[in-house]
Amino acid sequence: MGDDSEWLKLPVDQKCEHKLWKARLNGYEEALKIFQKIKDEKSPEWSKYLGLIKKFVTDSNAVVQLKGLEAALVYVENAHVAGKTTGEVVSGVVSKVFNQPKAKAKELGIEICLMYIEIEKGETVQEELLKGLDNKNPKIIVACIETLRKALSEFGSKIILLKPIIKVLPKLFESREKAVRDEAKLIAVEIYRWIRDALRPPLQNINSVQLKELEEEWVKLPTGAPKPTRFLRSQQELEAKLEQQQSADEDAEGGGDSGEEVQQIDAYELLEAVEILSKLPKDFYDKIEAKKWQERKEALEAVEVLVKNPKLEAGDYADLVKALKKVVGKDTNVMLVALAAKCLTGLAVGLRKKFGQYAGHVVPTILEKFKEKKPQVVQALQEAIDAIFLTTTLQNISEDVLAVMDNKNPTIKQQTSLFIARSFRHCTASTLPKSLLKPFCAALLKHINDSALEVRDAAFEALGTALKVVGEKAVNPFLADVDKLKLDKIKECSEKVELVHGKKAGAAADKKEVKTGPGRTAASGAAGDKETKDTSAPKPGPLKKAPAAKAGGPPKKGKPAAPGGTGSIGTKNKKGLDTKEIVEAELSIEVCEEKASAVLPSTCIQLLDSSNWKERLACMEEFQKAVELMDRTEMPCQALVRMLAKKPGWKETNFQVMQMKLHIVALIAQKGNFSKTSAQVVLDGLVDKIGDVKCGNNAKEAMTAIAEACMLPWTAEQVMSMAFSQKNPKNQSETLNWLSNAIKEFGFSGLNVKAFISNVKTALAATNPAVRTSAITLLGVMYLYVGPSLRMFFEDEKPALLSQIDAEFEKMQGQSPPAPTRGISKHSTSTADEGEDAEEPDEGGNDVVDFLPRAEISDKITSELVSKISDKNWKIRKEGLDEVASIINEAKFIQPNIGELPAALKGRLNDSNKILVQQTLNILQQLAVAMGPNIKQHVKNLGIPIITVLGDSKNNVRAAALATVNAWAEQTGMKEWLEGEDLSEELKKENPFLRQELLGWLAEKLPTLRSTPSDLILCVPHLYSCLEDRNGDVRKKAQDALPFFMMHLGYEKMAKATGKLKPTSKDQVLAMLEKAKANMPAKPAPAKAASKPVGGSAPAKFQPVSAPVEDSVSSSVEPKPDPKKAKTVGVSSKIKNTQGKKVPNKTGLKEDDDKSGPIFIVVPNGKEQRMKDEKGLKVLKWNFTTPRDEYIEQLKIQMSSCVAKWLQDEMFHSDFQHHNKALAVMVDHLESEKEGVIGCLDLILKWLTLRFFDTNTSVLMKALEYLKLLFTLLSDEEYHLTENEASSFIPYLILKVGEPKDVIRKDVRAILNRMCLVYPASKMFPFIMEGTKSKNAKQRAECLEELGCLVESYGMNVCQPTPGKALKEIAIHIGDRDNAVRNAALNTIVTVYNVYGDQVFKLIGNLSEKDMSMLEERIKRSAKRPSAAPIKQVEEKPQRTQNISSNANMLRKGPAEDMSSKLNQARSMSGHPEAAQTVRREFQLDLDEIENDNGTVRCEMPELVQHKLDDIFEPVLIPEPKIRAVSPHFDDMHSNTASTINFIISQVASSDINTSIQALTQLFQIESLAREASTGVLKDLMHGLITLMLDSRIEDLEEGQQVIRSVNLLVVKVLEKSDQTNILSALLVLLQDSLLATASSPKFSELVMKCLWRMVRLLPDTINSINLDRILLDIHIFMKVFPKEKLKQCKSEFPIRTLKTLLHTLCKLKGPKILDHLTMIDNKNESELEAHLCRMMKHSMDQTGSKSDKETEKGASRIDEKSSKAKVNDFLAEIFKKIGSKENTKEGLAELYEYKKKYSDADIEPFLKNSSQFFQNYVERGLRMIEMEREGKGHIPTSTGISPQMEVTCVPTPTSTVSSIGNTNGEEVGPSVYLERLKILRQRCGLDNTKQDDRPPLTSLLSKPAVPTVVSSTDMLHSKLSQLRESREQHQHSDLDSNQTHSSGTMTTSSTANIDDLKKRLERIKSSRK
Repeated sequence: MGDDSEWLKLPVDQKCEHKLWKARLNGYEEALKIFQKIKDEKSPEWSKYLGLIKKFVTDSNAVVQLKGLEAALVYVENAHVAGKTTGEVVSGVVSKVFNQPKAKAKELGIEICLMYIEIEKGETVQEELLKGLDNKNPKIIVACIETLRKALSEFGSKIILLKPIIKVLPKLFESREKAVRDEAKLIAVEIYRWIRDALRPPLQNINSVQLKELEEEWVKLPTGAPKPTRFLRSQQELEAKLEQQQSADEDAEGGGDSGEEVQQIDAYELLEAVEILSKLPKDFYDKIEAKKWQERKEALEAVEVLVKNPKLEAGDYADLVKALKKVVGKDTNVMLVALAAKCLTGLAVGLRKKFGQYAGHVVPTILEKFKEKKPQVVQALQEAIDAIFLTTTLQNISEDVLAVMDNKNPTIKQQTSLFIARSFRHCTASTLPKSLLKPFCAALLKHINDSALEVRDAAFEALGTALKVVGEKAVNPFLADVDKLKLDKIKECSEKVELVHGKKAGAAADKKEVKTGPGRTAASGAAGDKETKDTSAPKPGPLKKAPAAKAGGPPKKGKPAAPGGTGSIGTKNKKGLDTKEIVEAELSIEVCEEKASAVLPSTCIQLLDSSNWKERLACMEEFQKAVELMDRTEMPCQALVRMLAKKPGWKETNFQVMQMKLHIVALIAQKGNFSKTSAQVVLDGLVDKIGDVKCGNNAKEAMTAIAEACMLPWTAEQVMSMAFSQKNPKNQSETLNWLSNAIKEFGFSGLNVKAFISNVKTALAATNPAVRTSAITLLGVMYLYVGPSLRMFFEDEKPALLSQIDAEFEKMQGQSPPAPTRGISKHSTSTADEGEDAEEPDEGGNDVVDFLPRAEISDKITSELVSKISDKNWKIRKEGLDEVASIINEAKFIQPNIGELPAALKGRLNDSNKILVQQTLNILQQLAVAMGPNIKQHVKNLGIPIITVLGDSKNNVRAAALATVNAWAEQTGMKEWLEGEDLSEELKKENPFLRQELLGWLAEKLPTLRSTPSDLILCVPHLYSCLEDRNGDVRKKAQDALPFFMMHLGYEKMAKATGKLKPTSKDQVLAMLEKAKANMPAKPAPAKAASKPVGGSAPAKFQPVSAPVEDSVSSSVEPKPDPKKAKTVGVSSKIKNTQGKKVPNKTGLKEDDDKSGPIFIVVPNGKEQRMKDEKGLKVLKWNFTTPRDEYIEQLKIQMSSCVAKWLQDEMFHSDFQHHNKALAVMVDHLESEKEGVIGCLDLILKWLTLRFFDTNTSVLMKALEYLKLLFTLLSDEEYHLTENEASSFIPYLILKVGEPKDVIRKDVRAILNRMCLVYPASKMFPFIMEGTKSKNAKQRAECLEELGCLVESYGMNVCQPTPGKALKEIAIHIGDRDNAVRNAALNTIVTVYNVYGDQVFKLIGNLSEKDMSMLEERIKRSAKRPSAAPIKQVEEKPQRTQNISSNANMLRKGPAEDMSSKLNQARSMSGHPEAAQTVRREFQLDLDEIENDNGTVRCEMPELVQHKLDDIFEPVLIPEPKIRAVSPHFDDMHSNTASTINFIISQVASSDINTSIQALTQLFQIESLAREASTGVLKDLMHGLITLMLDSRIEDLEEGQQVIRSVNLLVVKVLEKSDQTNILSALLVLLQDSLLATASSPKFSELVMKCLWRMVRLLPDTINSINLDRILLDIHIFMKVFPKEKLKQCKSEFPIRTLKTLLHTLCKLKGPKILDHLTMIDNKNESELEAHLCRMMKHSMDQTGSKSDKETEKGASRIDEKSSKAKVNDFLAEIFKKIGSKENTKEGLAELYEYKKKYSDADIEPFLKNSSQFFQNYVERGLRMIEMEREGKGHIPTSTGISPQMEVTCVPTPTSTVSSIGNTNGEEVGPSVYLERLKILRQRCGLDNTKQDDRPPLTSLLSKPAVPTVVSSTDMLHSKLSQLRESREQHQHSDLDSNQTHSSGTMTTSSTANIDDLKKRLERIKSSRK
């Protein structure tokens, strides 16, 4: 017993867990008592048992378990926390209670489950019960089914979700256990009770016997709608109310409601979707195209089987639909057409709304196929089109249907009308708005007059259905022209129609009508009256009065008449009525006289044509009095105006009489029932007088009165055509002025834009300026109504005119059209009914757009174009897209039928090439504007894919997608987007970018909507998952969007939707919902208030502009800049933005007044105070990744004191167009308000940073434009940015340097450049450096380039914090994964290298081997012009404007605007004529001196003219014999070195190789400059030039040979002109590098050595200017790297020889002193240099030492005299080898000739002996030719490369120089001879003699003993003028070579200048060519 007492002492909760069953039993009993006592459901006591309840129900002891179940039930019922235990307890009940044999346990288990459902845990319970159905124990399955059945029976189908139960039913019916099958039957019956026939499809496949049993049971069920008997806790208050109501009234509404809702369950929703696309036969698409119809049939049958599935899974069915559409449209076998139609039906039924996107493609094809007569085909097509209609909306397919209505085939017309009738049945008054009804009625009215009976009947049926759906009031205005019989027929059809939605729609419409009076009967009566009136109108006399009075008479009668006939005289609201106002037959003059005499005094009629003007005037006065007194109904208007038009009529000469006459016309029009017939009598006369100075105003007044009587659209059209058919410009301009005014008074409604535009274009082309001005004014007024789209029609006008039009439009920007004051007819007293207004604004919005002529472009969208867009090659895809863009551009406005384009563009939206994605988005944006509201029908198939692009990882692509979606939404409204599941499917995708963009977009759009489709609820679950997304931005956006969802769905729906969430999530979401509830905005007010018309009656068409001022004040906040939007006041069913739709005139005027003052107010010390606040952390520091609201608010507050209020409103407006406007204003005020701008500069810059975060490109462009102007102004004012301004602006500007658009990047770089003038570059550097850390590769690359430019411009000092740190940072990017970034980093470091030399490597520190090799390679390769940079740094440090040196030019992509003007000029010159402005003057002066000699030369050398030689002259520089230093002219021209360098460098940087070479040559012609080049620079230059000469690609160029020659000459120049120490040193280092580099070619080293030999030849002259210490140091280093042994291992022996020759020459020239020059060498023992020199000295002492200069020179340069015989043989072998090779044969011969000349005793016989006789002859002949050529002509080198023979020929000895220039008589030839020759040649070739642009004048260069090399080059150019072209054409290489040999020296060096000599030479050239 001791044990017992043990547990008795325990507390209750511990007893419940005790291992003894007795203890537990006791515990459960006590717990039960406790539970029953606790009254407070939130008591903490409950929480103690939270973890135990599961044990209560799962106890292993059956007796104890029963007690536990009882306790658990009470707990669940009363405890607040019980919900948390749902899952575990129910799962315990299922597994441990339902299998118990005791019925009591089972009952308690079921009760617990139902109790959990009652406490709102239905879904969890249902989930656990459904899991229980998979249990193996049939008892458990039966109990679970029973529980579900009871739950459904008690709580109803709204709480218990049927879909998952129905899904498992078929499986339960197949169970082996009878008990399970029976229970399944019971639940099936219960489900049927709730959803009726919706249950049949899911159960169609069960056993037929079971189905039959079910059917029997179903029949027994009562027919009444079931009602739930048990309610959730939240609904129990409702239940109480319900009971009260039921006791009060049997027919309880609550019950009724729920009944109705229950009925709405749709079988489709209960089905599982089947995926069929993958199940299509693999060869389906081939088979469907097969030639045999049987194969096509097989393919279609396969599809037919698949589409029989009642619910299909969404997917991309575009290809399948396309294939089926093709069969329907093109297949000749009608059986297959029917089959394909069935397949389409199946797809439409299975996909429902998801098929909507394909509907537009298929509808026209099916409608056109109705031409088939076969009943089975017609039936299949009808079923297909009806099924398709249900997947879309009538609005979306209306265009296609209306297009087919005009078809000539009666069957098509009939079937289309019948289809419209069937479609109307599915509509309601709200889904069939007037805007849609209008075009359909117009088309159907044509059909009721068709010749074919079946077409008429079908049209009657359709109109009857429309009448039934929307009621007579809405349809009657369109039936104004229909006669009584037909109207009756329509009404008869209407009565037979049964609507799909029951009578609701019609009833609603009827209710509306009944409001005003006797209802439908009255309405039809009125309509009948009107008909009688219309028919009787033509009859003369008083017959007309009665009906007219009835229709539009006194007010009291008018009211009842309104709903029906709407008194057609009064109401001018529909275009359909235009023709019907007052129809009047044209009367004969006799009848008119008769009628007039009845109402006018007899004297009046007699005096009308009196010849005395006073009598005529008196007559007019009487006439006027009579008209004034006449009653409206009795006034014979036509008779009266015909009297006035009677002779003299409008030719009246007296102005007073004329004025009276015109006034009377106005009176008649105002007072009488004035018809168009009457108007036509007078209008011509009025137009004729409108330009009259005295009568013009009266004419205008009369016209206005007529416009009021006959409607403006008609009057305007008449007046315009009359005015432009006559020639008087005054009349034309005044007519246009009148029209401008009339539009403002009457509104724009109904005007034919198309006709106007053609007239306006005529006016714009008029010669008279007044007409043009009036036309532009009229355009301005039209702009108010039409909006920016108006400009598109005038884009092809002349620019001057276009700018005037733009200026006019600019004036109108932001104004809203005035409310019409006329045209609201005073005789119509019927009040526009509010019911009508609700959908009317839609009409207004489209109104003008409807009139725009739309082009049909479907024929241009060819299959080729579509396949291009889908091509594998992105370039071809791009071409396709470009074509599409240009098609849309040309068409301006297009029809909605765009063929296969949507599918093609959709494919491009997920293109791998992002540029194409962006291009596609731009096209889609264009498309939206071009197609206007009709783009609606493409929302599903093209709009939704754009939303998918919002998930792109690239910021710019997302921005483009967002802009596109907005452009679409602006045209379509939001309804189309929110309908269906598409949007929720997008939100479901777990892409953070997509989610945040889409939620942001919805948050922006939802608040503007008045109502949303019910499908919005589908987005809510995904919205909740976004609230808990991992991405912070997504969470933020979801929270922002929450209140707007709630605003449309309500808190209850939103809270209910949290039911499916996990408990933790649910609590969080509910807390957020509570918070959102507090912030929930009110829905935008409906537009009804505003659309109450001013005059008591506004015709619907005028509504958009007729809002009274008072009413619209409330709805408008600010003006909308887009008049297209501003036209509608209220929010239409199109859901356009309500804010600021319509601006009341009052506020408008006031705002204009405000705008006159300054925009920036100068606040003393305002800026300083703001800085202090920021420093003291009183305000937020301007530092963020994206601007949050608090920053924007703060900026607003700071701006409020110093920015004009109206401007601030614009600046912080939600619409980007207002930002553009603000920027435009700021630009205008920039100059005039400098102080204000500077005072607010920090705020302006901060505001501009906000604009950088906008997605709209136009704002960004405008902001950058403003910034450029701003920084220019600041630098002019010498303002310096403060740190605060810089730090809050520069980082954000740098973000934009990574923009994808080139033009933006260019602008940003331009701004960065200008900023350096107002903010130190060294401080800019760290900001830009920060920019290199961006994730955006473009930004990194651009920032690195900018850093390079800064270093180049300002030297190393800008590198902050230290050059080392900065360069290390930059060098990191060499390893970047993006190619552009790597290049930029390398280029930047190369730039630094150019300024700083080798020290760069120290600063960079350690780089990876790969990066280092890339850098070294780039430094070697970069074609640097380094000499410029250091000099410039010195010269131009202070200014940024002139210091962008060559590399910057090469680095910058695109011509950077920011370059200084000088540099731009230089760049644009690069070798073109205009560059020569500075040179030209001096050059011409020189020419003038010798102009006179020209006469004698004129007629000579005719041959040369035949050749077009420009291309030979152009690229290659013509070097001139240079005789003394740079000419004086040159010095004048380049008086300052810096500008010279600038000028030359701009050309060195040219992309044209010839210009570069030319410029470099120039640089080296100016000795003072040439000497400046440092060793490093020269080394790089020589490296570059030699590499260029060896580049095999140059040979492929047309002028390759000339380029090589030019480079050759340049090399010679560099060797001669540079500082000799520097060049020698450079060559030695280069040789060392090239021998070390394994990759370097042997040719390279060879050429370097040839240069060295050349330098050795120059040593005797230059030895005194050389710093020998440095040279010997270089040689020492060389020998240290290459000791003798290593050199000997080289493949070639030349390096060692070269070195020896150099040392030998130095020893010879300096003697023993050479040993004094080893001072710079630290350790002489490291190399053999000293020993070698000592040996040399010793050797030379042994020689006699008495050689002449000449011999010395020879000795130094020829192949070493003491070289052994073997070496000589080697050399000769080399020469013969050259002769033997085709390419080098000439060079070899020349070398051999030179060799023989030097060593006359040399024996070449052995070499010739072994060769053929032909070869021996060839060699002899070649040597002879060379000898002949050279005799008497001095030394003229002939080789084209720097070949070994240059040693002798290139630099002749001083003695030979004179002879080379002297002529045969030994005289020296003056420069003018050469100049003259050149001049003649240039004239012959048609070249301008002043075109020596980039060179100093020739004369200045021709006065110093020439270096013959230069001569030879000039020769080559001049002599080969005619020869080169032909030889190029013949491609005969050997010929060319021989020509070169023969002719290379023929011209310029010739000793005589006379003409005969020239002739002989030409003959020789010719003969040599032959």
